[in-house]
Amino acid sequence: MHDSPTTTNAQRPSAAAGHEPWTCPFCPLLCDDITLAPAGAHRLAAPHTVCPRLADALARFGPQDASRKPEIDGQATDLASALSRAAAILSIAHRPLFGGLATDVAGARALYELAAHCGAALDHLHGDAIADSNRVLQDRGAFFTTLSEVRSRADLVIVFACEPSRRYPRFYERVIDTSRDVSLVFVGCDADRAADARSEAILPHTEPFDLLALWSAHVEGGRAIPMPELVALTERIRAARYTAFVYEPSALPAPHGALAIEALQRIVKAFNRTVRAGALALTGDDGALSVNQATTWLSGFPLRTRVAYGLPLDHDPYRYRTDTLLTRGEADALLWVSSFAPEPLPASLGDDVPAIVLGHPSTTLPARAGATVFIPVATPGIDSGGHLFRIDTSVVAPLTAARDADLPTVAAIASQLAQARRPQQ
Repeated sequence: MHDSPTTTNAQRPSAAAGHEPWTCPFCPLLCDDITLAPAGAHRLAAPHTVCPRLADALARFGPQDASRKPEIDGQATDLASALSRAAAILSIAHRPLFGGLATDVAGARALYELAAHCGAALDHLHGDAIADSNRVLQDRGAFFTTLSEVRSRADLVIVFACEPSRRYPRFYERVIDTSRDVSLVFVGCDADRAADARSEAILPHTEPFDLLALWSAHVEGGRAIPMPELVALTERIRAARYTAFVYEPSALPAPHGALAIEALQRIVKAFNRTVRAGALALTGDDGALSVNQATTWLSGFPLRTRVAYGLPLDHDPYRYRTDTLLTRGEADALLWVSSFAPEPLPASLGDDVPAIVLGHPSTTLPARAGATVFIPVATPGIDSGGHLFRIDTSVVAPLTAARDADLPTVAAIASQLAQARRPQQ
């Protein structure tokens, strides 16, 4: 059962209060070895953890959060009035879009039910990266690995065309066991400055698609290629006990990231004919993996699906892209969810399109011509408990509330709105 909007977290265990290990929700690595400490009224700090991303996220929370009121067209109001106005917007919308979707598993489940009552399309803030990964998995399949397997088994880690520490500061700490002999090679990019000094980089200025095409020809067809560094790396992979390929979907060349992922996965598959290798995709920020998984459980399709009770499901990763729907004027209302950070509304949103924002309490919205409802919501892992999928989708991590700010969860608000949409008995 979902929390009601009036539910508080005062009786829930607080990770900060007891100095218990806490799981960070602000990155899909879901580091669970963090100790929080109070830093003033409703402020938190992680003094023993060096992670700029975590520090920036915690700095967004303060004592003013608990007193943030809902708003209708920029004017403060009460929760009941905001819910009533939001329900009215959804009741007259013919093709609403549920975007952002930065929430946890419970929030995703409740939003799915609401979307089915409204006939809404579902897309995430990081929908492009998720859609690219989904497309490859649907079309060709994939060899995936996990954080634990990389840390315990891999003796060769290949990072392809990305800088993991840019978005995931503790990545190497999580996947490289310094007590083991592990080689780290960057392909198609410079070596990450946060990586071990012994790491190396090859072909840093080579265009990724050219590199993948030649590498695939060599690995799959045994063809000679004019890249001796890549030939030598191929032999190292064949001699390694276990190789992990690491890539970041959002860092691959747009708009054809799916083709690059497919090519890389084809290379991984070719190696698996004779040796062990797996791929680790660095993606899933802001609950993207959790929402994608929940949507798939509930519908049989991943994100970028339109759901409606009584109608066939419609999955289209191109048509139901947030910017495509908004630019073409195909969405007549937007429900925007951003519970982890104060994400701005999409730039492609028409000024006259009604918008409902379930957002981080520090969110500031611009003045708009269209009806705009804002409801501040709890951040999973800060103001409420919850669950998120880890970056490798092999673990669902429980989250513990770190403070007692009285904010409703996304699941609670979505459930209230869905109740208003249900036919009355």
